[in-house]
Amino acid sequence: MTATDNALPTEPHVMNTYGRLPIALSHGRGCWVWDTQGRKYLDGLGGIAVNTLGHAHPKLVPALQDQIAKLIHSSNYYHVPLQEQLAAKLTELSGLTNAFFCSTGLEANEAAIKIARKYGHDKGIDTPEIIVYEKAFHGRSIATLSATGNPKVQAGFGPLVEGFIRVPLNDLAAVEEVARTRPNVVAVFLEVIQGEGGINPARVDYLKSLRRLCDERGWLLMLDEVQCGIGRTGKWFAHQWADIKPDVMPLAKGLGSGVPVGAVVCGPKAAHVFGPGNHGTTFGGNPLAMRAGVETLRLMEEENLLENAARVGGLLRAGLERELEGVEGFVEIRGQGLMLGIELDRPCGDLLRIACENGLLLSVTADRVVRLVPSLILSAEEAAQIVAILCPLIKRFLADTPKP
Repeated sequence: MTATDNALPTEPHVMNTYGRLPIALSHGRGCWVWDTQGRKYLDGLGGIAVNTLGHAHPKLVPALQDQIAKLIHSSNYYHVPLQEQLAAKLTELSGLTNAFFCSTGLEANEAAIKIARKYGHDKGIDTPEIIVYEKAFHGRSIATLSATGNPKVQAGFGPLVEGFIRVPLNDLAAVEEVARTRPNVVAVFLEVIQGEGGINPARVDYLKSLRRLCDERGWLLMLDEVQCGIGRTGKWFAHQWADIKPDVMPLAKGLGSGVPVGAVVCGPKAAHVFGPGNHGTTFGGNPLAMRAGVETLRLMEEENLLENAARVGGLLRAGLERELEGVEGFVEIRGQGLMLGIELDRPCGDLLRIACENGLLLSVTADRVVRLVPSLILSAEEAAQIVAILCPLIKRFLADTPKP
């Protein structure tokens, strides 16, 4: 079978790790994609918050073609000027100090955990501990899986890594109790908006209180912006709505508009924890990935995509709330900008397939939450189309599916 064949493969040689829908995508343009059978879909998933600039962006594509013709990969044995260019931009946008580049959000979170542990060891703490959260998701490596707060994801992979203390989100008293009873805590690690956990935002006042508590205790505040960062909420980083700065900020997903790019951006307290030999990566920071990151941020500014995410996200949310208000089985809509979750009162995984059959790509997370994380170029007209397609499907699903 060749790469251009239109028939769906049976995939006997690909490991069975995904419950795939019975389509294969062939190409895209803007917020639209086509499958190998020629069917067209409105992409409300954006590669799970990855395709910041949509598909086949007319300025990103030639920039990447130019870079491929020059240098795709070298090695971190040598200086990579585009790393410094992207790091300078990220520190400018965040107000932080420096950055380490990797390839995925998992790697970025793994690096954050290592920073916290070495930070503790440098302070003379032999068994440093990190506060993490119920319903959190930080990745599927053994360490990030251990930090994750989803027993279903963890099942079958024990023993998990020790050194994590789990608390409920937005419960400051729980963190303060840990502070009183656990002397080896070195960091608090949380998503500003939990993605896989069901689009659960940390409250502004809670984030401010965590920042104060971390300052008082000498802890690192580590904010996982892998899914909610890079303009998705209408600011560069979701924590900026709380007017705070983290000490450690993992990034990935939208940073390269589809090219794998991960980063850990650090403030003064954590910026120099790592030295040569403490951490590394083969692919991280390669010239192609760095060019993708540089061009993504440049085009986001050029096209005012933060403003677009806030404005169109507001229109999308308002439309969904208008159509679903009062519908039996609809619970609420959470999130901000173009990161929205529609919670229902029953498992709704079937909506993934139903929406796809009706020309809309989305995801269902935490069993009962329809997740929308489209490209930041989404137009008001396309937001209205999402509402027009999705809301009747949700209403029909709720009417036809009994609550367990």
